[in-house]
Amino acid sequence: MTDPIWTPKLVEERLAEAAAVLKRLPAPHRQGYFHTWPRYSYEFADLVEQAPRQTSLPPPSPAAISRMEETLTWTIGLDPIDGRIAWLRAHNTPWKAICWKVGLQRSAANERWLYALCIIAMQLNCQPVPKNRARRYVIERVRDCQKAYTGLPISGSAV
Repeated sequence: MTDPIWTPKLVEERLAEAAAVLKRLPAPHRQGYFHTWPRYSYEFADLVEQAPRQTSLPPPSPAAISRMEETLTWTIGLDPIDGRIAWLRAHNTPWKAICWKVGLQRSAANERWLYALCIIAMQLNCQPVPKNRARRYVIERVRDCQKAYTGLPISGSAV
């Protein structure tokens, strides 16, 4: 099986999948602490006018956990702000909250997010990352390479 040609859209989807897997992992429990109280069994009268309990998703598959662990290392070489924006977007954080957390305007945060996705895609494709170049140059270069690979214009949220 051949390796896929990584595009910023694929990187975005993989980061979103990793964020979803992180949310579905069970909470860690401290070993050695336990209680001997029995579980309380509720009766109907106890449950009246209570908010329904939130149902949880099943734990992720081992393959999903392996992909998530691989994805966690992708933001290591990025600028800390770019990596933080990429993970906040992966967790579906609204742009307004991201701008407040990183202290940037919406357009600057979006450009840094696109730049981070492009850098990750270039590293996964074993392409050299241009040094001392503007973010817009790198984004346009990845767009041009993506057009050359697919022959189609780029559409979607990530480049």
